[in-house]
Amino acid sequence: MIDALRSDFAETATLFTRDRVRLRAGFAPGPGGGTALLLVHGFNASLSKPPNRAVLATLTEQFPVVAVELRGHGRSQGLCTLGDKEILDVEAAARWAAVLGCSQVVTIGFSMGAAVVVRHAAIIGGVAGVVSVSGPAFWNYRGTSIMRVLHFGVENPLARQYLSRVMGTRVVPPPWPKPWPESPSEAAARIPPVPFLVVHGTQDGFFPDEHPRALIRAAARGARERVVPDSSELWLRDFGHAEAAIPAGLLREITEWVQVRCR
Repeated sequence: MIDALRSDFAETATLFTRDRVRLRAGFAPGPGGGTALLLVHGFNASLSKPPNRAVLATLTEQFPVVAVELRGHGRSQGLCTLGDKEILDVEAAARWAAVLGCSQVVTIGFSMGAAVVVRHAAIIGGVAGVVSVSGPAFWNYRGTSIMRVLHFGVENPLARQYLSRVMGTRVVPPPWPKPWPESPSEAAARIPPVPFLVVHGTQDGFFPDEHPRALIRAAARGARERVVPDSSELWLRDFGHAEAAIPAGLLREITEWVQVRCR
């Protein structure tokens, strides 16, 4: 099978996170000057899968893109922590973007990757904008049938073996650390005044619209409490969930938002 990193990217790299996890990353050139998009995929995805490659192709019409394969996915090492330590993966990719000459990055994450970019912006920071697509607001959400199946998949030892051997996704076994890591809705309060776009599909079968609305409410509350501009926007659009469903036209609208709000 063709290595998508080598076929889709002009440059590839092996990155190391602060906790010494080895990751694969790629850089695809595009217009847009010194601003790069930092693409963060969802759970059980990878840079080799067709939906992610299609997203990359559309984004590079307007911007250069740095993309990272998260820990526990594809050919990156380590174990997926379901949105916790992946903020270190984004940090490593942002450092590489600076080495490549990008003066600033705007993170764009999908599903679990959306939770990661929200938490990264709040906990580590240093980004010019944040785009959350189809992201959860709360941990341990089981309010839809597909999320109940997903929780079974990561909590059951045999199901984790299937994920690892068949799907190529290696997940850390339970339990999660106590106290739980800060949730996306808690973290969103510290994103303003950085521009923050929340995009969610009205046909999303994973997370209903209480999730994007909670993120936006948290950002607005945080802006009021810290007396900074509320830079958040919510787009509810007619599509399903994350990379596999987002229309190319909506991705182009997102890049236009970046051009206007994050320069």
